[in-house]
Amino acid sequence: MDIEEQDDSYVVEAEVPGVKRQDVNVELIGNDLTISGEIKEQERKGIVRKRTRRTGRFEYHVRLPDQVSADGIDARLDDGVLTVRLPKAQKAQRKQIEIKVK
Repeated sequence: MDIEEQDDSYVVEAEVPGVKRQDVNVELIGNDLTISGEIKEQERKGIVRKRTRRTGRFEYHVRLPDQVSADGIDARLDDGVLTVRLPKAQKAQRKQIEIKVK
């Protein structure tokens, strides 16, 4: 899992290869983000001679450093990478303050 802090949001990326959208759950409680799901075993017709692919339940858990706003959270699954964009709460956003000359 990668976490990138931007001025107005956090962007979390988690690799979930082969997982369908309906098999992934994203949940936010306060500033705790949990991504969980299941990699289901593929149905086979022949004899499996070797198996190295992961199957079963998985869970990623991270506590974000600042409060996030539950409104505007965006989650997308593309090419086996789940990207969750979590906007920072207004009080936690970074703001550049302009210094004025007298």
